Amino acid sequence: MLSIDWRSPAAYGHTKHIPAAGFAWEYLRRNDEYRRDFQTIALNGEPAAREHQAFAHRWGLRFPVRSRRAA
Repeated sequence: MLSIDWRSPAAYGHTKHIPAAGFAWEYLRRNDEYRRDFQTIALNGEPAAREHQAFAHRWGLRFPVRSRRAA
């Protein structure tokens, strides 16, 4: 359970200065269903590609493409 008072405008003053993606994350991470889904996928180790895609699709997530080349 979060300790902030969601009814207090002062608790959200910082949201005026974060980008849209940051605001979306603040909203999403408070969603109990998202947290359960994330916990399930995290406990299973490295998810299979289809599990990862299903999770991303369900929650509207986009992940940056990483170079497969070693640095």
